[in-house]
Amino acid sequence: MKEPIGHDRAKAILAQTRPQALLLTGPEGVGRRTLARWYAYGLNCERGFPPCGACESCRLDPHPDHLEITPQSGERQRAVIPVERIVPREGGGENLLEWIEVAPRFRKKVAVIDGADRLTEAAANALLKTLEEPPGHAHLVLVAGSRDAVLPTLASRSLEVRLNPLPEPQLRSITDDPDLLVFAEGAPGRLFWALEHPEEVRDLVRLVDALLLGLDDGQASAERLKELLARAKTGLSPWPFFRRAFAKLPPDGRAEALTFLVKLMEAHEAFVAPELLAAWGVHELRRIYGNLRPRAL
Repeated sequence: MKEPIGHDRAKAILAQTRPQALLLTGPEGVGRRTLARWYAYGLNCERGFPPCGACESCRLDPHPDHLEITPQSGERQRAVIPVERIVPREGGGENLLEWIEVAPRFRKKVAVIDGADRLTEAAANALLKTLEEPPGHAHLVLVAGSRDAVLPTLASRSLEVRLNPLPEPQLRSITDDPDLLVFAEGAPGRLFWALEHPEEVRDLVRLVDALLLGLDDGQASAERLKELLARAKTGLSPWPFFRRAFAKLPPDGRAEALTFLVKLMEAHEAFVAPELLAAWGVHELRRIYGNLRPRAL
């Protein structure tokens, strides 16, 4: 069991209230899953909260009273949590309802729905029945990016605990590398990944810098932006490094550049064709950033 970095207020709330239905929200990598596991171990720890890490229950990994349900990918479709992961279906395998009805080996059974925004409609409706009347020994933890992303009937029956990005000084205890800290954007999970893949982050920085410094070469800039968009799809987000570069612009230009960046990110999320997005992006960058860019990034 890993101790969550930061989020002391959230840990105090969970230790004191111990809700049966919990909704953990916040950006990717901020610590939602780590906190969910910490909560599960604390509910079964012989000493309670914070989990001691030494008792019989805390030493088990995997834990017989912990279940994690995550989205499943299918061919040509968005990863989802199907109804057979929630209720019994022929040939569906392990499911939440049957698992949670069995008495725990220790104190509590804790099911984590990691990606509650990816529940199919049938799965969400099936989960709702369990949330309304959970067994006394059961706790359900929903994990999602935001409350709005979850079915309102599920969110309204859960205690939401929002995890925000951590202030940079808290992460400086892990590293003082400026590029890795910028990439992390306050998310410990992203920082640990960056520490394991520093050259991928450095390459991302080089590509962003080359794009912004070479805007006069339209074709090369478009290819660089297409490459950055492709990397963003894999989780290698270039947006923090654009924000760092834009922060050096005069106030008016900075505001316009940041507004453009939001539009670019939204278009990217909407699956606009990369060629069109790159051409438009370079045109806007040249217009907004080109004449205002500092001599050195």
